[in-house]
Amino acid sequence: MSQSPTRLFALSLASIALIGPLAVHAFMPVIPAVKAGLHISDSLAQLTFSIALFGMAAATLVYGSLSDHFGRRPVLLSGLAFFLVGSVAAFFADSVTTLVIGRLLQAFGAGCGMTLVRTIARDAYGPDKLVKVLAYLTMFYTIGPMVAPIASGVLVDHFGWRGVFAFAFVCGALIMAGAWVSIYETRPPASGSGLPKLGLLRGYGNLFSHLRFTSYVCQTGFSTAAFMVTATAASFIMTEMLHRPATEYGLWFFAFPAGYFSGNFISSRIGARARIETMVFIGALLSFVSALALCILLGSGVVTPLAVFGPGFFLTFSQGISLPYGQAGAMAIEPRLAGTASGIGVCLQNLCGALSTQAYGWLADGTVWPLIISCGVASVLMMIFGSIPWFMRERETH
Repeated sequence: MSQSPTRLFALSLASIALIGPLAVHAFMPVIPAVKAGLHISDSLAQLTFSIALFGMAAATLVYGSLSDHFGRRPVLLSGLAFFLVGSVAAFFADSVTTLVIGRLLQAFGAGCGMTLVRTIARDAYGPDKLVKVLAYLTMFYTIGPMVAPIASGVLVDHFGWRGVFAFAFVCGALIMAGAWVSIYETRPPASGSGLPKLGLLRGYGNLFSHLRFTSYVCQTGFSTAAFMVTATAASFIMTEMLHRPATEYGLWFFAFPAGYFSGNFISSRIGARARIETMVFIGALLSFVSALALCILLGSGVVTPLAVFGPGFFLTFSQGISLPYGQAGAMAIEPRLAGTASGIGVCLQNLCGALSTQAYGWLADGTVWPLIISCGVASVLMMIFGSIPWFMRERETH
């Protein structure tokens, strides 16, 4: 790779990170409207959301490895095209089946977002600057969760749920145009031979044979699960329990990305001056305490927007601290498999998020207890995996 990243390259790379929020966060205020519009149950309504996370989980697992073999640019552009096709299909859906298919196609495309953004960033900026670059990219990524729920809440209240998919298509088309013009191929020439020699499954096995890698990707996965189940449950709490409009949910939702943005800002300032194991452990501990506070408040009968979104701010704040370090740590285990490692990391984030939100949908009974159970389990597992690298480091240094 002879080219150096320009400001336009960086801006386009950051905009690609918005594809994920367009598929996930923009749909959160839509769930109750889809339930009412298509006359479906809570679990089916939740499926229209969680199917996107399942689809992104499967897609990201493949995108990373394909990019190691075929190159970053062609795989990225193919994913963005899938996103546009899925947005159109979901817009014209006239049943829950066709909506789920459209959401799945949209998710397959969106899966290219953070997976290839992280990999391309590592190629272009190098491992020494990776934590700082990832923190800045993730700060930009939070613009999506800040804007998407508010915009989709307004669209739902004024134009119905289909307007959200029209919005996603227009934004996706602009992002793809920017990527086509400014994102060049960044894959190092030698990395193209990594996949055939190792084999896809052998590459996965190689990475998961490292306890640190497994701990990093599982910590980020269960951290995302705690957030996702809280965010989707908040939609039902606001709309069905507290009878608030979708627009108000979108405004309260701002607390989640604001916390994430603040945590990422701290990570970007600290950069490589702190050990990865230490920052992951600190983030996991803060996240666990935040989830515990949420569960205690709701379990004691305090069911208000502030009781949900207050702890939610600190839940995502701590996630913003630990996530860039966990991502960088996972990709540093086997540098020749950086794309595969990034894909596995994003896969587990989406998979854990999908499982937790669908579990909430199955448990949903009109009370806050399904949220308490789902968030509680995810936060305990997140704390366990977040502690392992720190204890390993302490044992090695003593």
